[in-house]
Amino acid sequence: MPVHTYQPTQNPRIQSDNEFLHAFKDHEFDQIYPEDISKLSPCHWSPVEVCQMAALLLVLEPGTRVLDIGCGPGKFCAIGATTTRGHFTGVEQRGRLVKAARMMLQRQGITGVEIVHGNITELQFGAFDAFYLFNPFEENILPILQIDGDVEMEPRLYDDYTLHVQQQLERMPMATRVVTYFGSCAEIPECYTCVKTAYEGMLKLWVKTHPSLENE
Repeated sequence: MPVHTYQPTQNPRIQSDNEFLHAFKDHEFDQIYPEDISKLSPCHWSPVEVCQMAALLLVLEPGTRVLDIGCGPGKFCAIGATTTRGHFTGVEQRGRLVKAARMMLQRQGITGVEIVHGNITELQFGAFDAFYLFNPFEENILPILQIDGDVEMEPRLYDDYTLHVQQQLERMPMATRVVTYFGSCAEIPECYTCVKTAYEGMLKLWVKTHPSLENE
């Protein structure tokens, strides 16, 4: 778990009903969820400080549309929406995590977030401006990371999903921003450049800096 402390370089948008989000330490935030979900946080959900930094790196202007690929119970989306003036969409396959995310958002009165129950292959990336990934597909190839047996897990799916994200990101316009946390970053096409790192290199900001081959 990273130990660095990040001080935001701009004033976050904090609504009165959501001010508690920024006062919580990570383990305190996770207590918002039922125990069976909160106990997964150390391995599967991004730390609060990482969520704040990632959101600030992705949202450069009000209304930026951010997609969290494999959003789990919506932790990054909730923190991102209360840290910036962006709009956050999370896509998640597991119904129980979608339900937990929606309940948390409703209970805490957090707006500017949409949680989609579905597969990443069902979304059009062109509807978004920026993207966040925290090891969304690795549980297909690393059984120790599997959350449960609620969805199909196969090594071939890791390849399929990774290739799909690569192809979708290649089609995005120049200057598209992607933040990855941990993982091999295999989803990032060669037309993107890593321009910033944090948390001992575990957090990376990628920007599309040159056209993809299919557009040349």
